[in-house]
Amino acid sequence: MSSLGFVGGCGGLVSPRKVQTTRRSRVVRSVIEAKPSEAVQYKIPEGESAFRARPAKVLPDGVSLTDVVRTMPKEVFEIDERKSWLHVLVTAVAVPLSLVAIHFSPWYLLPLAWFVAGTAATGIFVIGHDAGHNSFSKNQKLNDIVGNVSLSMLIYPFEPWRIQHNIHHRNTNMLRDRDDPEGFVADNAWQPLQKSMFTGVRNPRAFAKALKLVWTTLWYQLSILHWVNYHFNPKKFTEKQLPKVKVSWLCCAIFAGIAFPTLFALGGPWAFVKFWLMPWLGYHFWMSAFTLIHHTAPHIQFTDKSEWNAAKAQLSGTVHCDFPRWIEILCHDINVHIPHHVSTKIPSYNLKAAHEAIKKNWGPYINETSFSLKLCDEIISNCQVYEDGEYITYDQAERLVAKQLNAN
Repeated sequence: MSSLGFVGGCGGLVSPRKVQTTRRSRVVRSVIEAKPSEAVQYKIPEGESAFRARPAKVLPDGVSLTDVVRTMPKEVFEIDERKSWLHVLVTAVAVPLSLVAIHFSPWYLLPLAWFVAGTAATGIFVIGHDAGHNSFSKNQKLNDIVGNVSLSMLIYPFEPWRIQHNIHHRNTNMLRDRDDPEGFVADNAWQPLQKSMFTGVRNPRAFAKALKLVWTTLWYQLSILHWVNYHFNPKKFTEKQLPKVKVSWLCCAIFAGIAFPTLFALGGPWAFVKFWLMPWLGYHFWMSAFTLIHHTAPHIQFTDKSEWNAAKAQLSGTVHCDFPRWIEILCHDINVHIPHHVSTKIPSYNLKAAHEAIKKNWGPYINETSFSLKLCDEIISNCQVYEDGEYITYDQAERLVAKQLNAN
């Protein structure tokens, strides 16, 4: 009898699971039938902050991520390998053309050529990204081959990245418990700094200044630290995972062993810097920028494991950002980020259609903005340390720690 409950005036027996499902359906129906208005915008009018708006509504607790997925048309989940290979063709044309542009550019146009080449190289990553989520092809082996070949050109080992990236998706916007010596799996792609980092530091003021200097001047290359920290350490992988991990390391070594000596032979160190290193740094600019913008705004919440909610984290905790169309084409719409977090099974060429469906049904609960350097500057200037559900600056964090130390 403990597994049953009484529901309704007639006293019929209905399982609690069915009751819960019925209640959730009512919640979802009420959200959908409310005919949501436009998504929350925080575009930057002249003289105003990028973050003037906050989400109009908090996603009801009864809504699950599955409920959101069910509101999207089935077509957005369909894999069309012709479109996948069309993305490969676009990148296979764009990357060589950008290298030709580098070759013929006078010195004063090289930064522009490197920027374009780095953007085109980001397309290589997105192709591997689809393969990593098995949305490039229905064939698992082909996904593995495409992923290893593409990401090895960026010296980005495919299998280590896939393992770590899936952890990010399973735990989006989940805070790492820095006071727990054992630790637990949390969001490993974007983790805001917390005030507890200052605890035990001999000189909090100097520490805050150092962090501020690195954050404000090198944020656009911080993805390199993530690349080094998460993708080449065998201790971060299980014995079962290591065989495929080693294959990806080998693929990167093979590419580097062929491409780098060839560049040195053809043009010395300058050829390596000119045709690979600088475009690679341009690619990491986009990796850093996309990650920063997609997961950072003053109102976006990071929560502890005990309070974490998948629907709220994936739907309302990520950001859609519009870029100039040529960048979106070369990067295969990776900027359309919300549907990718709602379901990683959506191929990149269906992300825009999926976003429109989400916007139609869940508009008040999602965040949208447009790319600009001012947007990046506001994020960097304001979203520095996460404390008690909101962002503060490094200087504010240092003063709070100093105040606590003086009180003790």
